[in-house]
Amino acid sequence: MERFELYIFTSLCSINFLISCILFSKITREQRDPYMDEIFHVPQAQKYCEGKFNEWDPMITTLPGLYLASVGLIKPAVWLCDLKGKAVCSTAMLRFINLLFNSGNLYIIYLIISRLHPKDKSRSAVRRMLSSYTLSTFPVLYFFTFLYYTDAGSTFFTLFMYLMALYGSHKAAALLGICAILFRQTNIIWVAFCAGTVVVQIMDESWRTEQSKKRDEKSLSQVPMTIGGAMRVIRFLLDFVKTAANIKAVVLSTWPYIIIAVGFVIFTVLNDGIVVGDRSSHEACLNFPQIFYFLSFTLVFSLPISLSYQKVVRFFQSVRKQPLIYLILVSVFLILVWRFTFVHKYLLADNRHFPFYVWNRIFQRHDLVRFLLVPGYVFAVWNFFDTLRYKSLFWYMAFCVCVVLATVPQKLLEFRYFIIPYLLYRVHVPLPSLLRLLLEFGLYTAVNAATIYIFIYKTFQWPDSTDTQRFMW
Repeated sequence: MERFELYIFTSLCSINFLISCILFSKITREQRDPYMDEIFHVPQAQKYCEGKFNEWDPMITTLPGLYLASVGLIKPAVWLCDLKGKAVCSTAMLRFINLLFNSGNLYIIYLIISRLHPKDKSRSAVRRMLSSYTLSTFPVLYFFTFLYYTDAGSTFFTLFMYLMALYGSHKAAALLGICAILFRQTNIIWVAFCAGTVVVQIMDESWRTEQSKKRDEKSLSQVPMTIGGAMRVIRFLLDFVKTAANIKAVVLSTWPYIIIAVGFVIFTVLNDGIVVGDRSSHEACLNFPQIFYFLSFTLVFSLPISLSYQKVVRFFQSVRKQPLIYLILVSVFLILVWRFTFVHKYLLADNRHFPFYVWNRIFQRHDLVRFLLVPGYVFAVWNFFDTLRYKSLFWYMAFCVCVVLATVPQKLLEFRYFIIPYLLYRVHVPLPSLLRLLLEFGLYTAVNAATIYIFIYKTFQWPDSTDTQRFMW
């Protein structure tokens, strides 16, 4: 990082932290007591602050990473300032931990973007910094910066793990992966993704070696999306896994991740599942439309940088050139929506969450609505792949498998589950123009402003309760 760029980025970090502190102060004054899931997280963290590590709230379903991190950050302040632990482990102080994670996310995202999109011209430095700042304010993630939830810390350690994997420090990445899992068990999927990127590099090299011997064959990026092209890739994959040298290279390169995978399997067997505590509301199922919700979510939040008139034209040209493929795709999507749509009881009952209103005012308007949305899903899928069309086919496969694993088993439509897959998608998008980045920043700022305003000022009460209720993600 050049000195000028360093100064600008440091100023950007300071501005981000200052604005976040102002918003944090306002939100905390308005909502002093624990709210929503904080009623479980805050008391549990306070028990840890008191050294009661053997007490556990059975309603909590995640591992204690958030509480351990909080104690690790707060206890030194207690010792240095000779303060009482209870005073320091207040709801406000615990929430403040996530502001630190937010600052860390900004820095990690910047390093990832710099690694994935190395500068070629001086003006790209501004775009990298603006991209990083914008993504650190990604609305769903940014909102939970001000509450004591696991999202900010989970995102920090997952992105930090991926950064280390990009730099080839796989042992460090594996250790960070353990931290990410301690925040949320499903982060094992992104540990697998980091291992997958290593395997992808080996496979890409093997493909290039094979193609160099067949000069009349097309490169991987030129393989047509046809049955013949698919068969070529399948044959290559079968030959790859049959070669002992390839398997040895994969094992030697990914052994830190393999150790974590083995440990996670042991934990799952001993725990009789990945969920700790209350499992009644966290049952896995094959909710395939979740991937459609995620891709639609991705399309909406990436509109300023991914959509253009030319892209829409190319989509319709693609449909006209390959109507049979799109007909099959629509048919498959219709079947998945018809047979595999699941609705969680919380989605229908809790009117404090935005997904409640998305479901109520869109999907429940008529039984046919969920089917009428399928063409939109098709475009969202096409846009997703088109935006990242420069990536390796094997990288596509690894990322898509992980996105499916992270979304499909979830019965509850919860936008927080989309944070990490969206950010990993977004950091791989080629650096957009400055105008598009400003439009993206404007969109995120408008959504954040509206969300925080609604949370603070648009309160309501349930008929059977005197507690103040607030709308949130």
